[in-house]
Amino acid sequence: MKTRKEKTGFRIPDLSRAAGPISSIVAIAVGLMIGFIILLISNPARALEGFAWIIGGGINSAKDLGNVLYYATPIIMTGLSVAFAFRTSLFNIGASGQFIVGALGAVLVGVKCTFLGSFQWVVGLLAAMVFGAVWALIPGLLKAYNNVNEVISCIMTNYIGMYLVNWIVKSTVYHQLTNRSLPVANEANIPKLGLDKLFPGSSINGGFIIAVLICIFAYILLNKTTFGFELKACGYNRFASRYAGISEKRSIIMAMVISGAMAGIGGGLLYLAGSGKYINVEDVLAPEGFTGISVALLGMSHPIGTLFAGLFIAYITVGGSYMQLAGFVPEIIDIITATVIYFAAFALIMRNLLQRFRLRKGGERT
Repeated sequence: MKTRKEKTGFRIPDLSRAAGPISSIVAIAVGLMIGFIILLISNPARALEGFAWIIGGGINSAKDLGNVLYYATPIIMTGLSVAFAFRTSLFNIGASGQFIVGALGAVLVGVKCTFLGSFQWVVGLLAAMVFGAVWALIPGLLKAYNNVNEVISCIMTNYIGMYLVNWIVKSTVYHQLTNRSLPVANEANIPKLGLDKLFPGSSINGGFIIAVLICIFAYILLNKTTFGFELKACGYNRFASRYAGISEKRSIIMAMVISGAMAGIGGGLLYLAGSGKYINVEDVLAPEGFTGISVALLGMSHPIGTLFAGLFIAYITVGGSYMQLAGFVPEIIDIITATVIYFAAFALIMRNLLQRFRLRKGGERT
């Protein structure tokens, strides 16, 4: 940890690097504390038991731990999608639409392209990536060439994508009795890669490993390449970037396309997981996209932080599913989860407060 030497001989720790993780941990702790208070109000006699399930339910068995990884996979990808756009000063609130459009691409390949054999799941994920990228290209072009606020255009594409997917599913891969898409072929399911033996009974598959690798790739792309530097520089100061010869329009479009591709892959990883997941034909936006916003905020828009944030949200979700054993109604689980996410959304504010506190203390000692 860097330090700064003062005239008095004391060294003031530089908390700028640690402020992000610390603020996220504080936000999680406060959120869990509020959740415990809600449990006390609801059922004081069994509040401690219910809270214990939240804290330890995710590691109650190998199956539960495997399901944590399974549930984390899609929200890690949507969180990474939002975080990648955040790092380039864009707010990709359209991850929900890109997620379900990407899922459509994966399901179409998974149902129709059985001739691909063992490569079907690979092509399905590539289709999900392309579908998500193309859907994010629309707000990217509007932002780059017409300066249309990406939040507005992304909200519009969310709903357009939802209705478009419903229409295409009904026209191509529709199962009338269940009002959802047809099941994908067995060859389209992502291989387990031995994870089903480590976590027997869970829905875990190789998709989690793919998500981890993409997080690492995103970190390298943003922090170790010239291309990533250009994307971030354009986001920080467009005028200075333009003066330095960086194409503003290209950076905006590429940032949105890559962000959309990540969300699309998330849809592919979920619907090709071999866990009996189908695209339901209903007028409801995919919740994974909005959970991704919370994951990105909790992870401080850092690719690796997003990975751990997704794991945490999945962990409390799996643990919360056991709360009914303590006599709590299922709605309590949603309230607690929402409370934690709500406070996690203020992690960035907490980080800024920590940095201001450090600067104030430093000014007093100089």
